[in-house]
Amino acid sequence: MQPQPPRRSTHATNSPLYRLVYDRWGEFGRPVLLLHGLLFDRTMWWPVAAELAGDCTVIAPDLPGHGQCPPRTDYSLERVAADLARLVQDLQLHRAPIVVGHGTAAWLAVAFADAYATHCLLTVDEPAGELPDTVDDVVAAAGLAAVPEAYRQFAEPRRDPALLKAYAGWKAQPPTRRLAVAGAGAGPSNPAPERAFGHLTDPEGFATRLRALL
Repeated sequence: MQPQPPRRSTHATNSPLYRLVYDRWGEFGRPVLLLHGLLFDRTMWWPVAAELAGDCTVIAPDLPGHGQCPPRTDYSLERVAADLARLVQDLQLHRAPIVVGHGTAAWLAVAFADAYATHCLLTVDEPAGELPDTVDDVVAAAGLAAVPEAYRQFAEPRRDPALLKAYAGWKAQPPTRRLAVAGAGAGPSNPAPERAFGHLTDPEGFATRLRALL
């Protein structure tokens, strides 16, 4: 009889000012931190996390003001990265995480890797240039047309101009450590996804890619 994969459980950090709501799969192994882009939420990672469950501990948080995570006053990359680092530390798995950033969260993933121990960094659909000015521009640049209908429910943007304005200070981060920590994630044997939302167009293939980095 095959063992059942770990079930998803939802948690919240204890900080009253900088609370994060996150889903977790698994209790052991290397943590894999999955970060959604602005205007989306943690549910975009559910299909991949379900594929990975059993091989590692998967953590998918809502960014501040997204999903079930409450708004705050400080949305800076440094502050959010610090909160994520505390979340990973509190898991007490004693292993550096794999950090995956989708879309604009690629900048957050790089900021995390620059400041905290990181086993591997993987960015997906990283935008070129600065943060778009409008919600429509963010959504248009996301490439939602690539998402199969069966997974469209996991990629529903929140069209809130005030939320985008709260993150106006975000900008592309210098790739000071990108080659050092993410180099193993690229190359002929492990090519980058060619289509937008690669984790939703092929969750099984994306999970296989992450599993090879554990």
